[in-house]
Amino acid sequence: MDTLFFAHRGSSHKYSENTRAAYLQAIDEGADGIECDVHLSKDGIVVCHHDPTVDRTSDSSGLVAGYTLAEMKAMDFTGVVPSIVPAEYGTENEQLLSLGELFALIEERGKPIGLAIEIKHPSPYGHLLEKGVLQVLAEHGFDPQTGTAGSQGQIAVTLMSFEPNSLRYLARTVSTALLCQLMTEVNPDYVQQLIDSGDVGRAGVYEVLYRSVPEGIELINAGGAGIVGSGVAWTRANEHLVRRWLEQGLKARIWTVDRPADAQFLVDLGVGELTSNRPAELRKELELS
Repeated sequence: MDTLFFAHRGSSHKYSENTRAAYLQAIDEGADGIECDVHLSKDGIVVCHHDPTVDRTSDSSGLVAGYTLAEMKAMDFTGVVPSIVPAEYGTENEQLLSLGELFALIEERGKPIGLAIEIKHPSPYGHLLEKGVLQVLAEHGFDPQTGTAGSQGQIAVTLMSFEPNSLRYLARTVSTALLCQLMTEVNPDYVQQLIDSGDVGRAGVYEVLYRSVPEGIELINAGGAGIVGSGVAWTRANEHLVRRWLEQGLKARIWTVDRPADAQFLVDLGVGELTSNRPAELRKELELS
């Protein structure tokens, strides 16, 4: 198939998200790409983790920004998807990775693969997060015009965010063809409810998600991002808009696609990249349909 399948936070149906095991599973089962999320730790290390806190994903609690990398590595991140991790996929305290360690993991496997890095905002460190990511990329041979990285140029890097200002910042040095504007629909009343309840942290996250649609559309139309990264439901509701962007030559990487019916709809629409928790199974199901 011409369609590319990206593993959402690794093959996160099999092993806990954003762990060494999930990433290795994705590579070993033949995913075309890996999607990861990044934050800055207390000691300024770019770490692969989705939430701003470790509460949901580990046996501890607190902000990612409040822990050093070493402190986070002492936590257990394997409980999201309880399963026995093979010895070759690392021990319990080897599962959380820095972005640099993820690059090393990909290098060890030696396979050509895409790496879609989602920069998570709001960040207490502001654009220091982008600077940290760019520094790691530079250390691994990243070409900001072509996206190639790795010792053999075998890693195809793209950068994503729901926060349009993150992409605007990155566009100073990185080709907009490598930038993906993520978008999803959020009810503004829900944001206000979070604020009213005192859940300021989650309110900040959802405020970014809410702005991702109007500001993201504006950014894409202005040529500020070459990749459309909308969710499945939003894509279905705005098929005409996504179709127009595809006709204009933009790429689309739609998330999170786990149902064959959604995947077939997107392929028929002309979407070339699907992000899935179960990329290998989804590819097989589409090939058999």
